[in-house]
Amino acid sequence: MPRASMEELEKAALDLIKNSGSNGILQSELWRRLGLDSREGSRLVLRLAKKGLIRREQVVVNGRRTYRLRYTRPPSMELRILVDLSDVMDIPCFTCPYLDQCGPGNFNDPRTCPILHSWLERKARELFGGDGGLGE
Repeated sequence: MPRASMEELEKAALDLIKNSGSNGILQSELWRRLGLDSREGSRLVLRLAKKGLIRREQVVVNGRRTYRLRYTRPPSMELRILVDLSDVMDIPCFTCPYLDQCGPGNFNDPRTCPILHSWLERKARELFGGDGGLGE
């Protein structure tokens, strides 16, 4: 019989832990049901715990320390990124009619553009006061 992939083992383990209800399942029982030795089983359990999918609680059973495994809701994977484009939209290059002809060495060159230079001076004054260090 072919060996189950790590993803399949994790899914099977998580299903067993979920189905054990609020009492959870002993770590050794999980290993037995999945046919894993203690080394493989421990690594599997630690991966699930690291992902925040299970909680391990140390317990003593028949005089031996072990872990009771309980299912926990997966952590939220929602990521929100707030972007303020107001400063970027103010850059004169975005509305310049010569943008497609602009480039270093061209007739319209950002290094010599008076509109861009004025905008940069204004921004520098807003940020740093005075001439902003862009004076000629």
